Parts: sequence; structure tokens; C-alpha cells
Amino acid sequence: MVPLSVLDLAPITEGGTAAEALARSVDLARHAEALGYRRFWLAEHHNMPGIASAATSIVIGHVAANTKTIRVGAGGIMLPNHSPLVVAEQFGTLATLFPGRIDLGLGRAPGTDPLTAQALRRARTGDVDSFPDDVVELLGYFRPAEPGQRVRAVPGAGVDVPVYILGSSLYGAQLAAALGLPYAFASHFAPALLMTAAELYRKLFRPSEYLDKPYFIAAANIFAADTEDEARLLMSSMAQSFVNLRRGRPGPLPPPRADVFAELTEGERAMLDSALACSFAGAPETVREGLQRFAAETGADELILACQMFDPAARLKSYALAIGCAAQYELT
Repeated sequence: MVPLSVLDLAPITEGGTAAEALARSVDLARHAEALGYRRFWLAEHHNMPGIASAATSIVIGHVAANTKTIRVGAGGIMLPNHSPLVVAEQFGTLATLFPGRIDLGLGRAPGTDPLTAQALRRARTGDVDSFPDDVVELLGYFRPAEPGQRVRAVPGAGVDVPVYILGSSLYGAQLAAALGLPYAFASHFAPALLMTAAELYRKLFRPSEYLDKPYFIAAANIFAADTEDEARLLMSSMAQSFVNLRRGRPGPLPPPRADVFAELTEGERAMLDSALACSFAGAPETVREGLQRFAAETGADELILACQMFDPAARLKSYALAIGCAAQYELT
């Protein structure tokens, strides 16, 4: 099995609070660290009642302060929402506080609806079309400052912050390849172009000061439990959340319901089958075999796993079962 990592959305559950969600993120990061996961990434979303990680860099600092060895980072920071200098300062500070443990994944989408995106950007002229220039500018701030350089990231200049390009289309694959950066594909919710993007990234990759060969990360959802039926029930919370979002009614993560799949329209079932094609639900061996097959098919150098479950204990267990550490789960 290739290295496994964790992607966390800090889910706020129905009847729960953001404070509880953030505390559960720390619990999950500690758990992942003990189980041997490579990194723990948090995602930036805004105006989403079910996600508590909007201030992503702050949450990363909180998680890093409450863990010891696992890499912590952004999967990702939505760069059109921010000044490259501010991002460089934030992650330069994080990497100064937690040397050798901070990652910066960069996304091109706003991570929200158009009205909220406008509220985030205010009078800024930057948008998704300036993403390549913004990435290059940001990379420049992490280089050692040159004599006479008038604008510097402090902290940030000369600080080691690995940068990853995130994407769900061919655009990110081409940009990551051109800049010689590692690339992570959001196949956990938009898998349609996964194989094409992976092939294009590898084909066009140019060695750089950052990488001498391509490094490709593929994302997947896991729902591991003691039985197939239990796993499918646990998966129903995320299914409801996806459908509610598509219906224009985003909200907290709902509790699992056994009848939810039967109540969906044919179009909604097709949407879920498409969006969640890179999802593995079932007993431990089912999930592990699915992940091994997924890694082989994609040729991924690393898999990053999301697990949206209503019950935090079930989520911890799912990550333990997925990595083959059921015994460790009982001890942590």
C-alpha cells in the first residue's frame, strides 16, 4: 500500500457546534498520528453550516500544536480568496512554529458560492484567472530574500513550506506539471477526470527545484466498519449532505438513515454514483482491497482519505480499520 493521509473537513453535525467539530479534528489528528498516517490536511470552505475549517491556517496551527510528528497542512487554501503575501506570511509563521511539519496545498476555486466569494474578496481584482501568477508570486515569497527586495514575507522568506497544486480538472494538472510541483486530485467528490489528469500531469511534468519527478496524490472517501451493512449506513450521512447541497440546502452533517437511498430520485442516485465513484464502504478487507486497487489503477504516490461520519467514534474506527490497525484502535 502506498502512504495514506487524512483529509478533514471538520464536520459540524446536526445538533453539534463548531467548537465540538474542531475538538474532534484534534482527536482525529492525534489518532491518525498514532496509526501512522503521513499527513493531516484541512480544507477551506466558506458559508457552509456543516464545515468548521473556514479559517484554515488557524485550525492548522491548532492541530499542529496538539500533535507531535504528523505533517499538517491545507488541502487546500483557495488562493483567489487571499493575497499571496498574506498566505506566505501565514504559512511561513506556521512552518517557523512547527518546522518540517507544514504543507500548503493551493486550490483555484473559491470554495463557496459566488455571493460569499465576493464578500471574501471585496475590492480585490484577483480571480481564478490570475491563479498561475498568484502561485508564482507566492512561491517567490518563500525563496530567500534578495538584497534590495522591497516586499518580503516575514516570516516566510527562506522557510521550507512544500507547496502542492490541488485540482479536479486538467487545468491544475497542467499548472503543477509546468511548475514542477506535486499535484493532488480531488477525486473524493469530482472523479470524472482523475485518470486523464494523472496521465497529463506525468506526461507534461518538468523537473524543478521542488521535485525531480512527478508526485501524484489521489483522494478517496472511506467508510470502514465491522460489517458491510454498518458501513453503508454510516455512509448515508455523507450521501444526505451531498444531496442537500445539490438541492441548495447545505446544512450540518445529518445522522445516518437506513432509508435515505430508497428516497432519492433517479437523478440524485446517478449524481451520487458519479460524485462518489472513488468511495470505498464496507468491512475492513473490502475497504483495504478497494484502496489497493485504487492505488494500482491510478499509480498514485499517495492516497489521501476523507471520512464524513456523524459518529466521531465510528470515524476514528474507520481510519483505523482502513490502515489495518484494528488492534491499535482499541488502544488509542
